[in-house]
Amino acid sequence: MHPISFQKARLAALALSLVSVAGPAHSEGILGKTTVAYRTVNGHDILVDVHRPKGADVRPVIVWFHGGALIMGNREAIIPQIVTLAEEKGYALVSFDYRLAPETKLPAISSDIEAAFAWLGSDGAKRFHLDTKRMIVAGNSAGGYLTLTTGYRVKPKPRALVALYGYGRLNAAWYSQPNLFPEYNKTKITREEASAQSDGGVISDSSKRKGDADTIYRYYRQNGLWPQEVSGFPSSSIAELIAQYEPAKNVTREYPPTLLMHGTDDHDVPYEESANMALQFEKHGVPYVLKTIDRGGHGFGGGSPDQIEDAYRSMRDFIVRYLDGE
Repeated sequence: MHPISFQKARLAALALSLVSVAGPAHSEGILGKTTVAYRTVNGHDILVDVHRPKGADVRPVIVWFHGGALIMGNREAIIPQIVTLAEEKGYALVSFDYRLAPETKLPAISSDIEAAFAWLGSDGAKRFHLDTKRMIVAGNSAGGYLTLTTGYRVKPKPRALVALYGYGRLNAAWYSQPNLFPEYNKTKITREEASAQSDGGVISDSSKRKGDADTIYRYYRQNGLWPQEVSGFPSSSIAELIAQYEPAKNVTREYPPTLLMHGTDDHDVPYEESANMALQFEKHGVPYVLKTIDRGGHGFGGGSPDQIEDAYRSMRDFIVRYLDGE
């Protein structure tokens, strides 16, 4: 496989599997879209898409965070099941960009998430007629990680969370040691090659990156450097400094009810990450559901179609329960 094609192939397979379960992503025109900047940092606008039905009725909110290891992706990468549900129920769907690593480090990325909710609870709610007291946060992969951080880092606080193949630890062995997954190691990447993919300019949409983000990511995974390079923390003190950004270490009894969805054969984010979050929820008495996809990879590819369909049906029911009380 060409060095830049693995991520594209993985995303294409994910998109195909999602559409095959849920049907067409959405019908045009049901939800209108408005794009605005929710934050400007040193002249760089960070954007949000607000999708909602026409009219001034106040709507419940689904907030979506895209995946991509905090290095790749943009706000347009929303799974079709979420779009379809928002259309069906008349929810507002709000999808945020955030600044991306390695140009922006974890503390600043986290500050974007906090700023996103501050905007949502004030100007965003007023302008777009949003009911932030009825708000679910959802995301996949790194977006699942960011979703889990909103359980303890943001205001207004979400009513519930949905994390698809997300993670609660950043400095565990799966991220801090070399990953031997063959797809990451077909071509050995040097530090020079990885560094050449970035000109140092701040970006919040990887489609605007001048280099190849997947090359950066695979270099980090080949060498177990992701926590250090993305956080910017020195190796000597990373365990202590990064802990405040790890959901698994910050669960309390006030944490929102959470749905976790994960495949057992996920070589990108191991299933153990969701299982570990479930253990933390058990320990602190937080309501949760863990939907397991046997033999499912990252994005559930290779898993049982029946289990995948059941997981997405559970996701729909979970969101409706907490937004509508149904």
